[in-house]
Amino acid sequence: MTRFSGIEDHHIAFAGQLADTARAVLARETALGLDVEVKPDRSFVTRIDRAIETELRAMIATHYPAHGIIGEEEGDENTGASHVWVLDPIDGTAPFIVGIPVFGTLIALAVEGVPRLGVIDVPPVDGRWLGAPDRATTLNGRAVRCRDCGSLAQAVMTNSNQDYMSAAELPALQALRRETANRVYGGACLNYGRLAEGRSDLALDAGQKVFDFAPFRPVIEGAGGIISDWKGQPLTLESDGRILAAGGRHCHDAALAVIDGLSLPA
Repeated sequence: MTRFSGIEDHHIAFAGQLADTARAVLARETALGLDVEVKPDRSFVTRIDRAIETELRAMIATHYPAHGIIGEEEGDENTGASHVWVLDPIDGTAPFIVGIPVFGTLIALAVEGVPRLGVIDVPPVDGRWLGAPDRATTLNGRAVRCRDCGSLAQAVMTNSNQDYMSAAELPALQALRRETANRVYGGACLNYGRLAEGRSDLALDAGQKVFDFAPFRPVIEGAGGIISDWKGQPLTLESDGRILAAGGRHCHDAALAVIDGLSLPA
């Protein structure tokens, strides 16, 4: 189906099965309690995060034993493989714990280090965005597309959490606050789904790990948008976690120019 991308129809169908399983485990395990822990990096983890990732990894091992896996809770295995699955069982664990409905499961399949297939699944809004090569990004099976607002002055910008940004990175957020029309904060992965369906215009984040952002590239690009690091380079598994996505080229280029003008440290 996707002659040169390394992604086939069976990969896409399997990604949907992974997302279905994550939803089922979330529903089953939430009824039993959260069991919250604080990790060494001060982020939260629950028993449910671990239960979801364990089941997804077992499915991948059964269906694609030669593939690699990068997961937030159980680490990396076989990452030298041509195909590597990237899993975040609950993106937005803190909102999940306090009951703010922006959390979801992130699933990506990278081929030779480039995320080619992505799923953003947000059960609280019953939204599943899927991006894959040679097809339009879909929301619950319906094709969606980014909007091009035309200028930063008209743009609605999202940011997942400014606390993830270092003191050296915060000037980028502050500068784009001044340049954009409106800002919305705290949406986690839902921000990128909404951008893909044309409900926002710009997303800026930093301090992200690969499992936090890997699905965003195929989802945003499949919806006609642009996503990169803060230097304008396409996202790969090696990207530094500074993310800039926009619904249109002009808005993306203008935001990059703002960031570049700040002379931020590498």
